[in-house]
Amino acid sequence: MQQLIKPTVLKKGDKVATISLSWGAAGELPHRYERGKKQLEEVFGLEVVATKHALKSAEWLYHHPQARAADLMEAFADPSIKAIITNIGGEDSIRTLPYIDLRIIQENPKIFLGFSDSTITHFACLKAGLTSFYGTSLLVGFAENGGMHDYQIADLKNTLFSTQPVGQIMPHQNGWTSERLEWFDPSLSDVKRKMIPSAGWRFLQGNRKVRGRLIGGCFDVLESLKGTAYWPAKEMWRDCILFGETSEDMIDPLYFRYWLRNYAAQGILQEIQGLIIGRPYDNEHEEAYNTEILKIMAEEGLTDLPIITAMDFGHTCPTFTLPFGVMAEIDCVEQSFSIIESGVSK
Repeated sequence: MQQLIKPTVLKKGDKVATISLSWGAAGELPHRYERGKKQLEEVFGLEVVATKHALKSAEWLYHHPQARAADLMEAFADPSIKAIITNIGGEDSIRTLPYIDLRIIQENPKIFLGFSDSTITHFACLKAGLTSFYGTSLLVGFAENGGMHDYQIADLKNTLFSTQPVGQIMPHQNGWTSERLEWFDPSLSDVKRKMIPSAGWRFLQGNRKVRGRLIGGCFDVLESLKGTAYWPAKEMWRDCILFGETSEDMIDPLYFRYWLRNYAAQGILQEIQGLIIGRPYDNEHEEAYNTEILKIMAEEGLTDLPIITAMDFGHTCPTFTLPFGVMAEIDCVEQSFSIIESGVSK
């Protein structure tokens, strides 16, 4: 992968824009949106504005993918906006791609933050040559019930507000959660979700240290990108560390097998330096997914490829952030994972 353009570091007082590129949950859940906005303002000292259509209803946004893309283009083109933060994921960001102008992204580099269906926009940024950030969204991490997790706050400050190398990422010591508390019930906003004790990350295979530039996203969403002009050429994956995670749909392990076999058939698994996997939602399929991963690695003769699973990113909480195109390191001997440079510039 070629080195990507790094956006400018965030600082207190910067203006950031919230955006709805898929599901219009922010318009349906104004109390939760305001909660997340308040956290951005009070914890990080940012000025928060909504893009033109960000708070429209879910129904309206579904029928207007061009308006969603227009919001993205306007936010990138506006020099007063220093970062773009997604409100939530969804399932149809792919419909915005015909209206994306890559030149606008390339000529106006800035932070883009989101996960899940935002994978689509991350790959648009990648095609434009810009580092973007696979991390939490406003209605998820920022609006967390009972307040943001300290782990989440520290990660965002370390990744977006500092030009120092991110450094070693540690598992969250106080457990994890994906408990479903009804967002449409404002009375639950201050009820903290139950945490499940964590056994730490699983170093599934490998006995060496490797480095590579980060590329990846939500596996479910990546399926919709295959075969499009936004799917990277084989050489883009060379010597990278591939990160991936699965959505709350909790796909059957059999389909996970099919997806991995496709990455092998494309030659991608043979090109990468390592693979890191986010904790599955509810952790229900962790062992089954691990079994499928090991099965495919054995089929392809890749039993020495360094792999870590059950990591704190994706559809789990709290999470750390992964900057696209930034150099990372897997050390199977020390059982550590590090991001060894910053994703932002001065």
